[in-house]
Amino acid sequence: MYTIWTTKQVLQFAKPGDEVVLRGWVYRKREFRDKIFVLLRDGEGVVQLVFAKDRPEVYDIAAKLNIESSIIVKGVVKEEQRAPGGKEVHVSDVIWFFVGEPFPINPSAAQADSEYLLDVRHLWIRSRKMWAVLRIRHTVFEAIHEYFRSRGFYEVQCPIFVSAAVEGGATLFPVKYFDREDVYLTQSAQFYLEALIYSLEKVYTVAPSFRAEPSRTRRHLTEFWHAEAEMAWARLHDVMNVCEELITHVVRKVLDERLEELSILGRDTEKLERVKPPFPRVLYDEAIEMLQKMGFNVKWGDDLGADEERALMQKFDTPIHLYGFPEEVKAFYHKNDPQDPKRTLSVDVLAPEGYGEIIGGGERIEDPDELVRKIKKFGLRPEDYYWYIDLRKYGSVPHAGFGLGVDRLVMWICGLDHIRDAVPFPRDIRRVKP
Repeated sequence: MYTIWTTKQVLQFAKPGDEVVLRGWVYRKREFRDKIFVLLRDGEGVVQLVFAKDRPEVYDIAAKLNIESSIIVKGVVKEEQRAPGGKEVHVSDVIWFFVGEPFPINPSAAQADSEYLLDVRHLWIRSRKMWAVLRIRHTVFEAIHEYFRSRGFYEVQCPIFVSAAVEGGATLFPVKYFDREDVYLTQSAQFYLEALIYSLEKVYTVAPSFRAEPSRTRRHLTEFWHAEAEMAWARLHDVMNVCEELITHVVRKVLDERLEELSILGRDTEKLERVKPPFPRVLYDEAIEMLQKMGFNVKWGDDLGADEERALMQKFDTPIHLYGFPEEVKAFYHKNDPQDPKRTLSVDVLAPEGYGEIIGGGERIEDPDELVRKIKKFGLRPEDYYWYIDLRKYGSVPHAGFGLGVDRLVMWICGLDHIRDAVPFPRDIRRVKP
């Protein structure tokens, strides 16, 4: 019986002369004179193995190995400053190995054809780039839960099958549900979270959402992960405070725990170091004026797209709160500003460096009559939202909340070019495989 060391344990704790047993997959392989050098990877990192020709029983096995062959080896740790991490393991015994077929991805393919890499995503997730992204993603999810739970929020779970739109009927995915035709995949857990605040006051969920948007931009997916929160007795400024605290907490945890992974991705961490509350607060009107001065043909009442957000964020090197959107560009459930009814008590959080919106939120309507009027104004049927209206009839309170696109957050933190690289198996308008 033997104890398995991870690559990380070898690099951090093993001393020269220690005998260790390692297991993993061949990441790189090269032959030089009478030695074969193998970079072995596992879930923690990589370490260099050395197979010497004067040990033919292990050297001959090493000669057969392909990229991504799997192996368990025993060997002695030695210092070697030229090796990753400054150590290498000289192999004395191969306990087990599996060669398999030649791996179909090579460095030139990885650079040349992103569509091919999406076709073989089940294999590409083994790459160092995806390894780094997935570990950062793990930390992002951990930090989100950590933040909410430490602030007294209760985690809840909400339905995936729903019978009415939250964000807009045109972006619903209908599903066959026995003999019913009015069932869809959820766009957001918001309505159910609003129901739950009357029991628990502060709630959150982290779950997938689905939008049938025919978008082919670098920041849209049809299936994405959503971190959503709702708070009883809350106002717009409470949403802004929670959003900036949450984002700051997530970025800080990634910087504390994932510097190696950020380095692999070539991320400029100084840009992330600037993320600290309070975030600048920019009124929608101010944003329109700024964009007009830049030459954009926008007017008050227009929604802002990716190009406008990108241009606006050139003036900022931290996330901002863009607030006070007109009624017509926000969903029906947003409360109108009593001081200026043509605008809503809403906010988007925009990330710098051209990444744009990562959070949307604001105050919700708490008056049942006002909610019904707004539903009708948006051309919707109140009977489709009967239970949502009911929430306002029994002990209604001011309340507010938001939704965070976790994949967009990961994309920005990692400095990725496309949101597809922020998830293990992306789904967009053209792709549902693998």
